[in-house]
Amino acid sequence: MFNFFTTSTHDAGGMEATTLTFAGFCAVVILIAALILGALFFRPRRERSRSISTKQLVFSSAAMALGIVTSMIKFADLPMGGSITLFSMLFVSLIGYWYGPKIGITTAVAYGLLQFILQPVFYTLPQVIVDYPLAFGALGISGFFSKKKNGLLTGYLAAVLGRYFFAFWSGMIFFGAYAADYNMSVPVYSILYNGMYLIPEAILTVAAISMPPVRSACRRMKQTAAETQSRQTVV
Repeated sequence: MFNFFTTSTHDAGGMEATTLTFAGFCAVVILIAALILGALFFRPRRERSRSISTKQLVFSSAAMALGIVTSMIKFADLPMGGSITLFSMLFVSLIGYWYGPKIGITTAVAYGLLQFILQPVFYTLPQVIVDYPLAFGALGISGFFSKKKNGLLTGYLAAVLGRYFFAFWSGMIFFGAYAADYNMSVPVYSILYNGMYLIPEAILTVAAISMPPVRSACRRMKQTAAETQSRQTVV
């Protein structure tokens, strides 16, 4: 399709797998940049400020970079995708915690696309959409809780549940054939498989952010972003 994809091959499980061509890789990179810049610059006139946008870009890019780096530190790597990582979902959900759902979801979608180009092997285009921009984009749901009491913890848990929701449907629709290998129904297989990597990481992360020093550090980071916005808005 427009030379964005290579000829299909078969993976170890017998399913047809497809990879990106160089043109496809470039197209996804452009889309990621457009999403991030769109979230930061195309806002209501009263909210526009180059200095504010620059600060948000720096913070969001730093969180995304930390998310990518920590996603490569894996405690467990499942055969059909999914890993228990070193708090990678936390760093992405922090963007929503800092800046609310609009920027949080948009940059989380960009993060999902970035994860895709790091390992650009897929089976169908709908599967790519569900597993990457939708599943990872759900981590931006944390933004809806940014102004709530215990917003970091509540927002993170909501973000993980959002990703779990899309991962579950991906397992149901695209990988359900594997359920028979374990004598399970498709819904049970998808719930258990995706829970094997999402739940342990969530438990470890909740334990970490519940520690007073970590909670205090996260609160200070949020205050730094908010204080910068306030000062620059006045100027």
